[in-house]
Amino acid sequence: MDTPLNVTTFVVVDLETTGGAPFGGSEITEFGAVKVCGGEVIDEFSTFVRPDGAIPEFITDLTGITDEMVADAPGIDSVFPDFMHWCGSHKETVLIAHNAPFDISFLKAAASKLEMPWPDFFILDTVRIARHTVDRDEVPNYKLGTLAEFFQTKVQPTHRALDDAQTTVEIFHRLIERLGTQVSTVKELQSFKRGK
Repeated sequence: MDTPLNVTTFVVVDLETTGGAPFGGSEITEFGAVKVCGGEVIDEFSTFVRPDGAIPEFITDLTGITDEMVADAPGIDSVFPDFMHWCGSHKETVLIAHNAPFDISFLKAAASKLEMPWPDFFILDTVRIARHTVDRDEVPNYKLGTLAEFFQTKVQPTHRALDDAQTTVEIFHRLIERLGTQVSTVKELQSFKRGK
């Protein structure tokens, strides 16, 4: 991905789920995503997803999402294809998530469940970028809430998908500003390391 950052279309995604095991029974309950290019928001995608099973109480305590809220929502068999279509071509779109392995693993699990091929998206993780951009003497950790407080983002994370995706967009843009001329392409950003 040698595309310049300022002309790349990024899809910043956040998922809420029933647990932490994408291939072990945990399911997606909410999608939130923001499409950005050149520092501007192009579009947003947000929907509840009706899981096959009940939402555990501790997840409801964390996210505020209840079984009643998702009861009439579309299932993953409807939402996932819609989301993939909304994302656009994997040759033109870069996926971003905060702690990307978590969200991407759930997307891949959904693709597998629906017997759909997983597009080979280029993926960026704002946790990894932050570790090489923000010093440990500036922040105690690289959690979304910590970075949101550090960067004083307009949107604060709430453990709701769209809020957290919007927060991640702001953090991503602030990280790019910090890096300045050190990176100019998607590939350079993915491989950037502190002190390089």
